[in-house]
Amino acid sequence: MSDVARTAGVSVATVSKVVNGRYGVAEATVERVQQVIRQLGYEASLGAQSLRSHRTNVLGILVAEFEPFSTELLKGASKEVAGTGYQLLAYSGGDGGGAAIGWERRSLARLSGTLIDGAVIVTPTVVETKPGFHVVAVDPHTGPSGLPTVDSDNFAGAVLATEYLLSLGHRRIGHISGRPDLESARLREAGFRKAMADAGVPVDERLVRVGGFRIESTAGTAAELLALPDRPTAIFAGNDLSAISTMDVARSMGLTVPDDLSVIGFDNIPESALVDPPLTTIMQPLQRMGAEALRLLVDLIAGVERDTHIRLPTELVVRASCGPYRPGPGAPLSRAATAGG
Repeated sequence: MSDVARTAGVSVATVSKVVNGRYGVAEATVERVQQVIRQLGYEASLGAQSLRSHRTNVLGILVAEFEPFSTELLKGASKEVAGTGYQLLAYSGGDGGGAAIGWERRSLARLSGTLIDGAVIVTPTVVETKPGFHVVAVDPHTGPSGLPTVDSDNFAGAVLATEYLLSLGHRRIGHISGRPDLESARLREAGFRKAMADAGVPVDERLVRVGGFRIESTAGTAAELLALPDRPTAIFAGNDLSAISTMDVARSMGLTVPDDLSVIGFDNIPESALVDPPLTTIMQPLQRMGAEALRLLVDLIAGVERDTHIRLPTELVVRASCGPYRPGPGAPLSRAATAGG
């Protein structure tokens, strides 16, 4: 402020009045001070602003790490924030591995009330909020929280994925599940089991394993599944990163996708269309989820009464990573193949 005052030829007190919108400054002086502020790239301290007004007009979107899922959510939130009067702060509070316990609590302790007026938290597991500080959760944990939430229809999407593999004649279908602490992972496994049960196909529990939604953790799980003497002919992976990892492992083991193994994912991140072969997946509208979460947060801060749980639909996106069941030498035909003679 001293630099602005010196350059504009006014007192620091006058600059303070202009910055804080107080009366008692001539219009010409206000214009001159604002011009100098723009020239010098001056911006008021968010911390100082919050001490004076208890508001920063900044919203946070907090993630454990910036990976494809959270990046797509961020794109949607950043588009939605335009015209709201708020700015958006993207903050990574994890340890780079995406699994640091309590990162949400630490992030909120650092940012809430001093740098941000409210937060969208992506895939939270532990959340404790201050009274009057609004938080919206995207794809939250499995325990009770009561937080305003935005998610997609994970159960219906998993049913779609499994039914598609069944329609191709596959019966030995594996499922690589996501993080056990997330509701989305639980619902996707439940949807897989429901579709298998409805088709009268028993689930081989050896083919259901935890992958954790990550490329690194999925690789070992996929290798174990594909090394089985009676390996699965198709795998429903808990998310696209897990599906891409599974295809990489299959390729390294000499298997061809989709001739030897069909793979379907979940999310429809941009990378899913770029792999070889392009990944068949379940689309959840990630950018719309980010936009809806941001709008819900703005409304909550403004005191607008509305539904605090938004669930968006999912849909099947067919590409090239799934094919019809093809029995290997000496393998029994699937029930679909033998039906009708």
